[in-house]
Amino acid sequence: MAEARELRGLRNPVVVAAFGGWNDAGGAASGVVDHLVERYEAGLAFAIDPEDYYDFQVNRPMVKIVDGHRQLEWPTTEVLVANLPERDLVLIAGPEPNYHWQDYTASLASMLRSIKPELVVLLGAMLTDTPHTRPVPVSGSADSPELSEELGLELSTYEGPTGILGVISSECGRLRIPAVSLWASVPHYVAEPPNPTATLALLSALEDVLNVPLDSGDLAEAANAWVEQVNDLVADDPDIAGYVSSLEERRDEASLDPNGESIAAEFERYLRRRNRRRG
Repeated sequence: MAEARELRGLRNPVVVAAFGGWNDAGGAASGVVDHLVERYEAGLAFAIDPEDYYDFQVNRPMVKIVDGHRQLEWPTTEVLVANLPERDLVLIAGPEPNYHWQDYTASLASMLRSIKPELVVLLGAMLTDTPHTRPVPVSGSADSPELSEELGLELSTYEGPTGILGVISSECGRLRIPAVSLWASVPHYVAEPPNPTATLALLSALEDVLNVPLDSGDLAEAANAWVEQVNDLVADDPDIAGYVSSLEERRDEASLDPNGESIAAEFERYLRRRNRRRG
């Protein structure tokens, strides 16, 4: 990893955040940030002191062997910078905190006020009744009508329990920083991470929101291998195979019978994306 750097002199910064745990089915969302860190050799800006925010019996420290020496790594949240040709990405990654969410969010809000990002993109993944043999559904929402119109995303109307992503989104609204959320649907019958198909789908959605190409590396190959592996596991269990087949039928029927509103909305999203690229 590159040398640590301060968050100064950033070019058109966009913040991309993902947190392990409740918000991260199959490790799909955190997988996007990990992928960007690796592909763009992101440099560490700072790490949040974990002592006040994590339960170490839930998120345990890890012992690793580095160059023949034992090394202890504590769970923490890192803020890193990835330099793209067009802009800089500020990447936030770590487990969802266990304690003191308001103080934790305030520390990130201080950073957001300092760098004044053009946009904050919050990545999540949830377990749903979706078949692994079909394209991964990704839902996107914006926190304002203007941003919803600009990016062709749904306006966020969710009410109910939330995770740290919802708390940070609310804080962005208070600070008047534009924020969007992208959520991938992960098959609940293969919930264990990693899930490269969902990670790739989220990366593609992020690419569309940013309107810049992102290096996908070997994610496509990993996704194909993952699907083949799950196919083999499903084939060995007739009950699971029948269940997956029923999910496929439901998904295919829904895709063959779109309503007029969904077609119009998709066409409007296409026109907006084309106009942004021309601009």
